[in-house]
Amino acid sequence: MKQHLQFRCGTHADPYECPDTTFHYNPRFREHGIIVHDGGTSMIVIEYCPFCGAKLPESKRDEWFDALESRGIDPENNEFPEEFEDDRWWRQAKGP
Repeated sequence: MKQHLQFRCGTHADPYECPDTTFHYNPRFREHGIIVHDGGTSMIVIEYCPFCGAKLPESKRDEWFDALESRGIDPENNEFPEEFEDDRWWRQAKGP
């Protein structure tokens, strides 16, 4: 799985545009998925590694929305603190 997630196409900068890119990791939500190559940015979230069957880390999607709402931020606004763009929000909350 790691090998597939580390694949970088020499032609396509965007993994959703590359037909050879199969998997994607979204650090904001801590989600792994299979890319749906339909011209958009959809992926099917997976909970287990398709190669070895190992359980993947739990998604933090619900926690992301809860964390924004607890700060009085409307996630539909598309304007939220920079740390909510990636995994910093949940790594900082977890502490050292």
